[in-house]
Amino acid sequence: MGKHVVAGAGQVGSQVARLLAEQGHEVVLVSRSGSGPDLPGVRKVAADAADRERMAHLTRGADTLYNCVNPSYHRWARDWPPLAGSLLAAAETTGAGYVILGNLYVYAAPDRPMREDDPLTPPSAKGAVRVRMWREALAAHAAGRVRVTEVRGSDYFGPGCRDQSHLGDRFVPQLLGGRPVRYLGDPDLPHSWTYVPDVARALVAAAADDRSWGRAWHIPTGEPMTARQIADRLCALAGVPNPGVKVMPHWLVRTAGAFSPMLGELEELRYQFVRPFVLDSTAFQQTFGLAPTPTDEALTATVAWWRAA
Repeated sequence: MGKHVVAGAGQVGSQVARLLAEQGHEVVLVSRSGSGPDLPGVRKVAADAADRERMAHLTRGADTLYNCVNPSYHRWARDWPPLAGSLLAAAETTGAGYVILGNLYVYAAPDRPMREDDPLTPPSAKGAVRVRMWREALAAHAAGRVRVTEVRGSDYFGPGCRDQSHLGDRFVPQLLGGRPVRYLGDPDLPHSWTYVPDVARALVAAAADDRSWGRAWHIPTGEPMTARQIADRLCALAGVPNPGVKVMPHWLVRTAGAFSPMLGELEELRYQFVRPFVLDSTAFQQTFGLAPTPTDEALTATVAWWRAA
């Protein structure tokens, strides 16, 4: 069994730490607050991931460093460069493999299912930040200074996904409570939704297989579904009437964005919800032999988590 360092104790980082601990590994879970699950084998550390010396110290002797950090949307341009630089430097200094949790912002607005070899020409400032991070890490890999891979998923859902998920606070509890959902985009367009436990499994699988290094991969993700289809299936599995999904007018979203940093930052990503937004995860599934969790199973677990919460 080895040592693994997970930077970020949010919805993904905590599940990565849990999965690694269940496999018998030593896990160091790093966050500003020192939060995360209380599990045997998991040592929670309060530290700033942008502190290069501290991260290099914590990563010493580790097999893998996982970048599961997620700064607030409105702080990406300011927070990501020092964070990414620190984590890349820690991996280089210690020899740990570096696994980055990425997303689909790096691609152009799609007109077909997105693949890993699509051009990195994002239409948003946030996408440009992610592209710079990946290119810097990939250049270090090409120079032989580090082993790096990036694992990208679409919008997350599942246990633990709350305010930063389109299928979180504004979706699942509304339906379970008999209230219609106010959706920020077109609820009748196909969209890829990535189940968070599958994200954790993909990160851990990539770290354990040398075939992952030097390129990006798409997390195993189920067939695309519209928001209305998700609502229909979720309510059927929960055994409750479906109160429906209504469209939140664009003018209202823009107005609300003046008071909510999160909603304000979604404006430049609107293209993802007014056209089909679908990823192709064939390469990862065929290479590593992992399939996405069946949708009904994932939605059932999501409903159970919300009811317990």
